[in-house]
Amino acid sequence: MNQFTIGIDLGGTNIKAAIFNNDFKTLTEKIIPTEAAMGPDHVMDRIRETIMEMIHITNVSLTDIKCMGMGIPGLLDPHEGLSIFSPNFPDWSNIHVVNRMKTFFDFPTFIDNDVRVNLYGEWRYGSGMGYQNLVLITLGTGLGSGIVNDGKVIYGTTSSAGEIGHMNMYREGRPCKCGSSGCLGRYVSAVGMVNTCIERLNGGQRSIIQEWVGQDQSEISAKMISEAYDQGDHLAIEVMHETGRILGYGLSNVINLLNPEVIIVGGGMSAAGDRLLNIVRETTAKHALKLSNQACKIQQAQLGGRAGMIGAATYANERLKLM
Repeated sequence: MNQFTIGIDLGGTNIKAAIFNNDFKTLTEKIIPTEAAMGPDHVMDRIRETIMEMIHITNVSLTDIKCMGMGIPGLLDPHEGLSIFSPNFPDWSNIHVVNRMKTFFDFPTFIDNDVRVNLYGEWRYGSGMGYQNLVLITLGTGLGSGIVNDGKVIYGTTSSAGEIGHMNMYREGRPCKCGSSGCLGRYVSAVGMVNTCIERLNGGQRSIIQEWVGQDQSEISAKMISEAYDQGDHLAIEVMHETGRILGYGLSNVINLLNPEVIIVGGGMSAAGDRLLNIVRETTAKHALKLSNQACKIQQAQLGGRAGMIGAATYANERLKLM
């Protein structure tokens, strides 16, 4: 009997959804705007409508859906099915996502943090296949991470394990929304790298980027810094290397603490590839414990923007087996 799994990646900008068969082949997938500003009820309705559209397109019966997984940013309780707080969603507080889905569908729904579902995707079907000890970091607006230790995903007491982005790198550094300052994610995320670039420009350094954006520094992006890097721009090279060094120091701590076989770098900024990662590798080679570093690869994620959908469905299947 062929049964199907739904994977939902709920983002502040877009909802990504897909239906997978037993062999994890994609039957169909959709990307629609989240419209988060219109509130939680509207977002839940958007998800329901997307699922029904996919069901209609594939001619799959709702009774053939065995489960659904959802990746949701922010703090949550995966066992309760409760999304406690999500920074990209207005008026989003203690939303019982699983109970909301029960009012629409009979199949079980499971939720987890968006980065952890990316971890499940890369672990089972991407860059982490075959490994039992791995760390995924996602570099985007911030720095998220998930950990697999001895074949088990680590959650911690409050399902908050793996907040590598809030590792303190400077006693009194850039302020962070977490309430602290000097957090790793404030320097090595896309936003962090752009801020480093702006600081250097405001300090009097010159760059081709100034010709591209004029006086509007808000137009500067991580992608732009990579493009300037490829054109041999000295400031862009300096910023990229500085970002890589700070990330390398942070990952040296991760290697020493967790002793992973592989660290996978995903998220939008991972598109910088070896421009960034070569400096990261050079830094960990100098500062991580030698034996641990030699046993650890640092490589790009493979699944790109599909990791969340694939991982959410994978996670749901694994939770279903435990019921």
